[in-house]
Amino acid sequence: MAVLCFACSAQESTLNENVNQEAADLIESIIEESVRAEPNETEQQGNDSDETSVTEVKRPASAIYRPELVDISGYINVDDLVLDDLEGKVILIDFWTYTCINCIRTFPYLNDWHEKYAADGLVIVGVHTPEFEFEKILSNVEIAAQEFGLEYPIVLDNDRATWRNYQNQYWPAKYLIDREGYVRYTHFGEGEYEETETVIRDLLQEGGNVITESGNTFLAQRPYVEIPEDQAELESQTRELYAGTIRNYNAMFIARRPPYVAHEQFYTQRDIDMEYTDPAIHRNHYIYLNGLWLNKRESLKHSRDTNEYEDYVAILFYGTSANVVLTGFGESNPYTVMVYLDDMPIKDEFAGEDIKWDSFGNSYIEVIDSRLYRLIKSPDYGGFELKISSNSEKFELFAFTFGSFQN
Repeated sequence: MAVLCFACSAQESTLNENVNQEAADLIESIIEESVRAEPNETEQQGNDSDETSVTEVKRPASAIYRPELVDISGYINVDDLVLDDLEGKVILIDFWTYTCINCIRTFPYLNDWHEKYAADGLVIVGVHTPEFEFEKILSNVEIAAQEFGLEYPIVLDNDRATWRNYQNQYWPAKYLIDREGYVRYTHFGEGEYEETETVIRDLLQEGGNVITESGNTFLAQRPYVEIPEDQAELESQTRELYAGTIRNYNAMFIARRPPYVAHEQFYTQRDIDMEYTDPAIHRNHYIYLNGLWLNKRESLKHSRDTNEYEDYVAILFYGTSANVVLTGFGESNPYTVMVYLDDMPIKDEFAGEDIKWDSFGNSYIEVIDSRLYRLIKSPDYGGFELKISSNSEKFELFAFTFGSFQN
């Protein structure tokens, strides 16, 4: 099973600031229709990838010469980088962005390949193409690279120029380039790690080259959870949920598919503080709000300081894990977000890596950096009510992501 995150358009749709009644009716009809049929969405989970091409013993005539890195905004682990300077190397171009959970889950394999094969001529180049504006900040990407232990060269593709040069559409995406500069293999999404490593080894050994790694060991691929037959009626894993108007308006008015925020008023005007009321009954695949919120281009921002955590974001999700992307303001200016599972503090056996508990047993996360925070890790697949709330006006939500792996 390949899991990938499709890229959104870099341009915001050109819609009027106010949405008329006809559009409001469209919103209602699409959301209602989604109750009768699950969204046809593959942003988080797809079937076995049809998009992986296998290397050949000889370079096929159809192989293209690798595009160059263009308009790079910054460098990590290297002072400068041009692919022409890597002549004679096998190059793995990896498109990623540091809040993408699908990308994060590939890092153990990338680090393993770097450690095994760098001395034999493999150069991994991480092309960091941001999804959100805060991911363009060099220091944020540096912190992420250090946290994930990424020691290979990383370039910042802040304007998506290299992304377009490769005609790429996905996070993560891998392009393997042989020693003569031709693209010999591509893989989009997660998975197929053993196959990818086999191709790396084949390309390194082309032309009679010898590699030191024995090749007898591969990192095991993390298994998906098995759903018992008597629970086959459970809904599918929740899609990635986006909070900003760009993704929601594009889904609603251009793609004509279900958006992510379930409230009709969200679509009547952009960049405005609005009071929302949680309908209490939630559906899979949607975001629900309570309280005063500002609907920004990429996010939902809490619009006031409160005292009793009365404003919140709620979802019903299916899977074994849930994560959220939030903006932070550094160690000197943190804020707290309370996290509830089925209206209760999170128990230890369901807690993601970022969950903490106060002296009263309440579960929360401390938001310092702008990044993905891991909230839930369930031992079993199921449906869960998740609620997050902060008294701080700094609380700003970009996306929820989910998984169905064994924990």
